[in-house]
Amino acid sequence: AVPRTRILATGGASHNKKILQVLSDVFNAPVFTIDTANSACLGSAYRAIHGLVAERNVPLADVVKLAPEPRLAVTPTPGAEEV
Repeated sequence: AVPRTRILATGGASHNKKILQVLSDVFNAPVFTIDTANSACLGSAYRAIHGLVAERNVPLADVVKLAPEPRLAVTPTPGAEEV
């Protein structure tokens, strides 16, 4: 089974519940945020590290295993996918 999509929102807009709700409804996926300052920079740093170790087949999950745990911010509005 394919894992369900989830979105990790970072940056200033990640504090705006209305924007997060639109994002969740459009992609029909739950949206998570991280309670870390400069979380967009943190995400970029993890992706850069992952790029450096990619030739050794290190999964992204191993690179971010010590990252702060994301928290659920919003879920899709029931019926939004119909629109």
